[in-house]
Amino acid sequence: MSENNPGGAPGGGSGGEPERRHGPLPEDSMPLGGVNAPVPVAPEATPAVDPRLIVRQEGIKGYLGEFRRRMSSGELGSLPVVLALIVIWAVFGSLNSSFLSAQNLSNLSQQIVGTGMIAIGVVFVLLLGEIDLSVGSVSGLCAAIFAVLNVTNGVNQWLALITAIVGGAVVGAIHGIFFAKVGVPAFVVTLAGNLGWNGLMLQVLGTNGTVNLSGKDIVSRLYSTIYGQQIAGYGVAAIGVLLFLFASLIDARRRQVAGVPSRPLADIVLRTVLLAIVAFLAAYTLNQYKGLPLALLIFLIFIVVLDFVLRRTAYGRQVFALGGNIEGARRAGINVSWIRISVFTICSTMAAVGGLFLAAQIQSASQTSGGGNLLMNAIAAAVIGGTSLFGGRGKTWSALLGALVIASIQSGMNIEGLSNAIQFMITGAVLLAAVVVDSLARRTQKAAGRA
Repeated sequence: MSENNPGGAPGGGSGGEPERRHGPLPEDSMPLGGVNAPVPVAPEATPAVDPRLIVRQEGIKGYLGEFRRRMSSGELGSLPVVLALIVIWAVFGSLNSSFLSAQNLSNLSQQIVGTGMIAIGVVFVLLLGEIDLSVGSVSGLCAAIFAVLNVTNGVNQWLALITAIVGGAVVGAIHGIFFAKVGVPAFVVTLAGNLGWNGLMLQVLGTNGTVNLSGKDIVSRLYSTIYGQQIAGYGVAAIGVLLFLFASLIDARRRQVAGVPSRPLADIVLRTVLLAIVAFLAAYTLNQYKGLPLALLIFLIFIVVLDFVLRRTAYGRQVFALGGNIEGARRAGINVSWIRISVFTICSTMAAVGGLFLAAQIQSASQTSGGGNLLMNAIAAAVIGGTSLFGGRGKTWSALLGALVIASIQSGMNIEGLSNAIQFMITGAVLLAAVVVDSLARRTQKAAGRA
């Protein structure tokens, strides 16, 4: 046993320091090719391919597979409400042929405007995962402000109109400040507003309780004007389709320049053709009766503009971010208080616009304005149209689809002579079904790791 190796094991053992080797490395530890051979470098990682590119390269098969994947993962989009609308129209159309007549559908296109305008504002609040219970009272208050200023006090109709809309915006800002700055829950703030603004409406109307519109004022003319020339309906349809095509091509070009996936030309053309079919069919139906209602055109303009705000601006992305994850949005530097205040301001402003159209529809502002089932219909329209009650998912087009569903149910049952009690029960059942679908879709998305 060596004195330098008390543990007795050659090269070092458990009882001593391991022997240090000097000189060349063993052959099995040398780089392949000798000492001076270059050390092999790992190849660069292959960049991941965007799955949307694979889908588009596979053509129709790829899109069908993507559709099945979306359905199985709970990404239903507007499909449930579109299918529901088709079923409703098919059922009532089979029961009474007058339901699908040009006259009834044209009347529907005007009747949905007031509630639909309010529902657009509700969509913004629901995107935050909140609720506004005051939209009915706010709509009645702003209608009363316009009627009293213009009819009772002889104020210029444009000034009265602007005052009423600004009044709605102020109300929304007050709600937002109490919610965002003071910390009062939105449910409580707007519930108090529902009572308070209704009381203020009664105060504004005074002892008479009802102010009849002249029928020649700006609000009445915006609602009742119908463009009877067929070129108006077809022209608006053509302009809408061309704007959609132009915007889609610009967006695809911008994405190509940025080096990110974009829709192929065939995809854009297909979407444009489908939109053209719907738009020109609607224009044809309207032209079979009186023509294109100005109120419907204004409603569509509001939908398109606010849809652009939500999907194509930094502000819209912040609204979605706040509804999806408030803490994540705050850490990302989003001004949470400002977004909340602005959203409630938009909601009450749209309630004011909707209230003015509803007043024009019945040609008066009264103590019952903004009451009844208006609040429930506005919220139901947004939810039935596809906006999630849990926040972070929805679009302004939800207001149009949901309002169409509710108005179609009411119109069909009126034609069949069913009572209001039956209408309320069926509308409530449809609302519950929409929330159930939303809840199941959200659960499926979580299970699929997409929520």
